[in-house]
Amino acid sequence: MPLWDWDYALAILPDLLLALVTTIEITVLGSVVALLLGLVFAVLRRAHIPVVDQILAAFIEIVRSTPLLVQVFFLFFALPRLGVTLSAFAIGVVGLGVHYATYTSEVYRAGIDAVPRGQWEAATALSLPRRRVWTGVVLPQAIPRVLPALGNYVISMFKEVPLLLAIGVVEVVNAGREIGSQTFRYVEPYTIAGILFLLLSYPASLLVRRLERRSVRT
Repeated sequence: MPLWDWDYALAILPDLLLALVTTIEITVLGSVVALLLGLVFAVLRRAHIPVVDQILAAFIEIVRSTPLLVQVFFLFFALPRLGVTLSAFAIGVVGLGVHYATYTSEVYRAGIDAVPRGQWEAATALSLPRRRVWTGVVLPQAIPRVLPALGNYVISMFKEVPLLLAIGVVEVVNAGREIGSQTFRYVEPYTIAGILFLLLSYPASLLVRRLERRSVRT
């Protein structure tokens, strides 16, 4: 039996591409959760609300100090006991989103801290509403500074999606495993899955590097 069978590889490619769509969907939705929730975390931490700040800091530390897979398992098995029933797909999105939100929040905080103090003082002198200070002065300066770092986390999330095979999400690696278990040929499906990840993650990493160089110049 040859190590690589082109006919077999071409035959399974449509199924792997379909599973890749699921991988991309989870990445996109998880990124939306991570980027928005991370921004909320960063703004709340910046507000220094006594009790909220301590609880949020503890939550972020716990999430960052435990493996993503453990968190996904916890959501998958604990939520139904609390009366919350979600699909494996939804749990994957929530798990990835919350996990990476704890990292993007620190990125946002760095960007916010990099805004010159004079900008805050000028906004205060103009008696701008607090909401206007954030949306019109601080965030438009902070977010462009941290786009490269946020992009790196999105790429990392994309590469973490295969962990969700542990809860039955049929993303591209799990699809390759299922195909291999049916035919007892694993080289082609896993190789194609790896190539598909490379074809998407490598151009994305080049784009992030370009953003990094542009941010340095500005």
